[in-house]
Amino acid sequence: MTLLIIGVVLWVAAHIFKRIMPDARAKMGDKGKGVIALVLLVSIVLMVLGYRGADVIDVYYPPTWGLHANNLLILIAIFLMSPAPKKGRILGGMRHPMLAGVRAWAVAHLLVNGDMASLILFGGLFLWALIEVPLINRAEPEWSPGEPGSYAKDGMFLVASLVLMVVIGYIHSLVGPWPFPG
Repeated sequence: MTLLIIGVVLWVAAHIFKRIMPDARAKMGDKGKGVIALVLLVSIVLMVLGYRGADVIDVYYPPTWGLHANNLLILIAIFLMSPAPKKGRILGGMRHPMLAGVRAWAVAHLLVNGDMASLILFGGLFLWALIEVPLINRAEPEWSPGEPGSYAKDGMFLVASLVLMVVIGYIHSLVGPWPFPG
């Protein structure tokens, strides 16, 4: 679990560093982007190794309906992380769709995983995506939504999100459990 915790902490620290220490980040210049990217890569490796190597310590038992809610939330998460919020009409006024997508993804996984490692990983990333929003809003208070796109673009991105969900589900089944009912 130590690797998992270190990975989550590094992920959070790398993402909020610019927001809580903007002067230190600015002093790093362009080299700082490479350093942050390396820290993020290391954090992902540590999270994967830590999660896969963690002992199963059940904290709660997920509800039987959790798998269905999980799949709906994953579809919503993929749609939020697509270009739909910038190019479609439905989410056109949303400031942080990607962070909302991360939160939906994390909650979806907590609905089907009740072990300690899942709480650390998905709960930690949910909390990061939650605290990142006010940090960004404080650091960058000036924001206005772009011109809303069309409903046709929303439909196109929804179909693409469904296709991507199937592809991600298949890949998920190669490295973990089958994510769909049946």
